[in-house]
Amino acid sequence: MTHPLTLITFVPLIGMVLILLCPPALKSAYKWIAAAATAPQLVIAGWLYANFNTNTAAIQFIERWPWIRAYHVFYFMGIDGISISMVLLTAIICFISVFASFGIDRGEKGYYALLMLLDTGMMGVFVALDFFLFYIFWEVMLLPMYFLIGIWGGPRREYAAIKFFLYTLLGSVLILLVMLGLYYYGAAPTFDMTQLAGQSGSYTMTFQRICWIALFIGFAIKIPAFPFHTWLPDAHVEAPTAISVILAGVLLKMGTYGILRVNFAILPAASHELAWIFLGVIGTVNIVYGAMVAMAQTDYKKLVAYSSISHMGYVMLGMASFTAAGINGAVLQMFNHGTITAMLFILVGVIYDRAHHREINNFGGLAQQMPVYAGITGFAFFAALGLPGLSAFISEVLVLIGAWQPHPIMTILGAGTAILTAAYLLWCFQRIYLGPLNERYRMFPDLSVREGFTLVPLAIIVAVLGWYPHAVLGLLQTSLNHLNQVVITAIPGQAVALH
Repeated sequence: MTHPLTLITFVPLIGMVLILLCPPALKSAYKWIAAAATAPQLVIAGWLYANFNTNTAAIQFIERWPWIRAYHVFYFMGIDGISISMVLLTAIICFISVFASFGIDRGEKGYYALLMLLDTGMMGVFVALDFFLFYIFWEVMLLPMYFLIGIWGGPRREYAAIKFFLYTLLGSVLILLVMLGLYYYGAAPTFDMTQLAGQSGSYTMTFQRICWIALFIGFAIKIPAFPFHTWLPDAHVEAPTAISVILAGVLLKMGTYGILRVNFAILPAASHELAWIFLGVIGTVNIVYGAMVAMAQTDYKKLVAYSSISHMGYVMLGMASFTAAGINGAVLQMFNHGTITAMLFILVGVIYDRAHHREINNFGGLAQQMPVYAGITGFAFFAALGLPGLSAFISEVLVLIGAWQPHPIMTILGAGTAILTAAYLLWCFQRIYLGPLNERYRMFPDLSVREGFTLVPLAIIVAVLGWYPHAVLGLLQTSLNHLNQVVITAIPGQAVALH
């Protein structure tokens, strides 16, 4: 396949143009154009998966041409084991999100056009290897998400959208400043991430520490890590269902991906020194705090949002362990969390479309009226709480195994939080689906074919990875083990080549 990374990134942009050119009389075609634009992306992601060489840590499927020669900027795309799983996850989530958006009934042209632009921005982040190009895609993603929440969201949509925008813009400014610093103070001026990684020893430790902390804040806002997490529950609650799915399924992973791609690869000595507190301690706070706050929620969507904060803490803890099991478990958890949380937000959207509220205590007995829906919800809840045989169990156990020796107290707290996770999920399930049926909901229909189409593929992935995690782990191990080795052997003043 010629230029697969360019195609997988920009095919949705072609869909956006077609949607904008489509006359209002054919507005029913908008959603099908969006589906047609994301389907090739999914096919290309499958082709990349099938042709990815798992035996090397080198960059693959490279596309590299001069762009702005005077400032050493290149159109440089490529993937390795750090990014291949995120490319696959983004393609899956974006395709499903189009079908989860079929309920949008106002401003459809603008909605689907922005959704396609958002898709291009997210995919570009995961395939760009020039820091300048990476930053452009990072920023491209900001505006469509702002408008998708601010126009098509709930009653407090403007507040949630502005809060999301300001938090993310703060992070973007910090990332921009570090990008310029790395460019001007390195051994040679370049934005090429592989070259920046090779000249990491040319930066003083003080400079590395400042850059590392600034980058961490910029990326932590996206994760979101405590105390930069407060934008997420508001954004989730107000966002349309499909946008919540993308927020949880893909956007949160961009934060941890950025730390791996930039902090770990380009600033390995500072990573070795600082990660235990900024990733380990804060990640553990995320795990415990997110679970405790989730237990106190009465809004179904907000409960899932806080559970998402908790589960992303396992990713941070695994990254801080600097062990093969921990870092592989962390990236596997990024993928697993994306699929499971996407299911949960779609399930919340299903019941909201019928009841027009999300108050947990106002439901009751829905399993009698909607048995298929309740069954899939039970499956998703068990997956989220880490039931053995489902995907999250594997990734979370790998994180805990990897973190045990370097951080035993954090590991104990992380493992103990599994009790809280089970408590708030099972209590939520009991209040909504079990007991006597609330008579107000006796006429609710069960899952539609379209709703099932958005849920069943994700459920299959969760089940398969619970028994065969190597389907994703096999992609990650070589690159992540190499990156981990780079960090743990980093010595200040000594250059270490990543590729």
